[in-house]
Amino acid sequence: MAKSQQFKTMNTWIYDSILWAFSILVDLFFREVHPRGSWKIPRRGPVLFVAAPHANQFVDSLIMMRTIWIEAHRRVSFLIAEKSMRLRFIGLVARLVGSVSVARAMDSTRPATGKIYLPDPQNDPSLVRGIGTKFDSSEVQIGGLLVLPAVSGSTASGEVAEVLGPEELRLKKVFKGAIAMKQLTGRDDIDEDGKLANGNESFQQGPSQGYQGSTFKTAPKIDQSKVYDTVFQALNSGGCIGIFPEGGSHDRTELLPLKPGVAIMALGAVAASPDCDVKIVPCGMNYFHAHKFRSRAVIEFGHPLEVPPELVELYKKGDRREAVRRLLETIYQALVAVTVTSPDYDTLMLIQAARRLYNPTGKKLPLPMVVELNRRLVKGYTQYKDDPRMVSLKVSVNDYNNQLRLLGLRDYQVEYAKFSIPKVVFTLIYRVGKLSVMAIGTLPGLVLFAPVFIATKIISIRKSREALAASSVKVQGRDVMATWKLLVALAFAPLLYAFYIVLLTWWTYRNRVQGIIPGWVPLWAVVVFGMGFFPAITFAALRIGETGMDILKSLRPLVLCLRPTAANTFVRLREKRAQLSTEVTALINTLGPEMYPDFDSARIVADPFHEETSPLSASSRLPREAVDHSEGDERSHREEHDTKDVPSAHGHLPRNESFGNLGSIGLFATRPPSRSRSRSNSSGGSVGADGFPLKGFSSLGSKAGFDEVSQKIRGAMVERGKLRSKRRSEVDSSWDMADDSDAATHASEEGKKTI
Repeated sequence: MAKSQQFKTMNTWIYDSILWAFSILVDLFFREVHPRGSWKIPRRGPVLFVAAPHANQFVDSLIMMRTIWIEAHRRVSFLIAEKSMRLRFIGLVARLVGSVSVARAMDSTRPATGKIYLPDPQNDPSLVRGIGTKFDSSEVQIGGLLVLPAVSGSTASGEVAEVLGPEELRLKKVFKGAIAMKQLTGRDDIDEDGKLANGNESFQQGPSQGYQGSTFKTAPKIDQSKVYDTVFQALNSGGCIGIFPEGGSHDRTELLPLKPGVAIMALGAVAASPDCDVKIVPCGMNYFHAHKFRSRAVIEFGHPLEVPPELVELYKKGDRREAVRRLLETIYQALVAVTVTSPDYDTLMLIQAARRLYNPTGKKLPLPMVVELNRRLVKGYTQYKDDPRMVSLKVSVNDYNNQLRLLGLRDYQVEYAKFSIPKVVFTLIYRVGKLSVMAIGTLPGLVLFAPVFIATKIISIRKSREALAASSVKVQGRDVMATWKLLVALAFAPLLYAFYIVLLTWWTYRNRVQGIIPGWVPLWAVVVFGMGFFPAITFAALRIGETGMDILKSLRPLVLCLRPTAANTFVRLREKRAQLSTEVTALINTLGPEMYPDFDSARIVADPFHEETSPLSASSRLPREAVDHSEGDERSHREEHDTKDVPSAHGHLPRNESFGNLGSIGLFATRPPSRSRSRSNSSGGSVGADGFPLKGFSSLGSKAGFDEVSQKIRGAMVERGKLRSKRRSEVDSSWDMADDSDAATHASEEGKKTI
């Protein structure tokens, strides 16, 4: 049962302080976080932020809060599971930032007595019978759930509608899917839709002979009315609510089915208060190795959705199920438009490989462009995956990926095969020397901070295994690793620094650190020095070590180039890559126009094999910012040049398409801080730069977007008309003055002639 809640206006000072403190940790953990489409966030009025996929547990909400505050200056209250609120530290922070606690039925499951099966899955799938069960006891509640054991990371559940006896009940929501049907019937002749393969009358309709049923768990009915009232109150007061509609964090490559709560909140808020013009903003959480230290992310905001009035009327008239279903489908499609989803991990790896092969010239793409290109390639692959050309190319690309894996190489490192032997030797010697120098700067901080590194590694792996065992949707439990790494570092790092400061102070007190520290230096000065010195050593190790790791990864291909046998393999691999790049580009150029009529005019990557398709003039180029660092490219240091803001009407990014790092501090970010007048701080956009010619990410997709742009255009035209009128009047005045001057001159000349 959800506890009664009362929405309270958050303390903005506490909210901002906590957000600032945790943002430092986020900037330390992530190398880059790019907001995209932040100009679409409404600056006032009630907003329901809907984010997916929920791939990073508590870190997702932290990044969202920070991004929305920086880009739109709005504070968000997120819904958080009651199970998480019971954690001492997490619950305290969540309450301080105004989070709303939500009880989940799946968090309260408990083993039930006996086993269950379906006596007639074909004709009456809602009827459930038990063997040794106690349906009429407190174990089962009307409106509660029957939950089957998890299989391959997924589980099935059914909602109880009526208890007919201790060993018989009827479901309101039946079990679905082939796995659930096999668990409840013990049969193998079930198709993918959960139907019996043979449906004739002589065929056995019930469970297999002698089947004893499946074990199960029960979950109580959860009353969420208090939660909805709290959300309605927040929205009616013009606040912002954030929700992850998948219901929990996971590490899958596709979106989970959305829970109906988000649609009920939107419909209920408008139905209760017609003046509540709530906007639903879809947010895509696109990570590159979300659980790894110094990874990258793109947070994309979609166009705000309005709650259709016809669905509100349908909701008021009592047909809530249909209204919720239709709005939920709209929200799901909006989330698909701002995320990169694929059916499985292998498909995602295939898409990423195809994207790298589609950019054979090695030009650096901005990270948001990488996300957009991945999204389009996934869509194309999904539509044409059965095409013989696609099947053949898939086999070739997977074979290429396997060869890279066997050699321990990254795709961008294949280009080393074209280096001459002298160049390879020189590069190898140079990088080894550079790495040796960097190791000297990294070693002190690495040794001092090693206990924290070890603790975060061990505890995050343990928590990942616990989360995987307790979840029915996780694949490897990686979605909790980043959270626990940050929490462990937040707890252990101050303690470790305090220990080092105490140790240094004691050593100074005992013998002045072997006489190094003069006697006139007071002990309190040593404490102050330690408070700055030890974090600085760690920070230096972080920054230097980050570059050093990139250099270390580049040594292996250089060594392979010097081995005769491996060098031949290297050369053949490079030739194969060039061939695959041509095949991938040709197939995309063939199938692309079938999906996108404006494929050639709105392509993201220019076709390197056809110069005539090179698209844009230098003045229309977008900033070039970051190579796809999901490959761990050591080329992480980029030049920064100022670029001129250009309007999106010509296919460019709007001014506030932010490429800025999540943290405005700039101290911990790999990139330099962006300029105040423009958040586009990357190179390649200026005339003559080698930036890749790119076009806008997407076109306007809603009437509201067109109306907004039209209004801005009309305003700009009015201002331009006034400016032209002013200039024309100035020109006319100058011409009048010139005419007067000419007339005076002419009269003077005539006078001279007369004289």
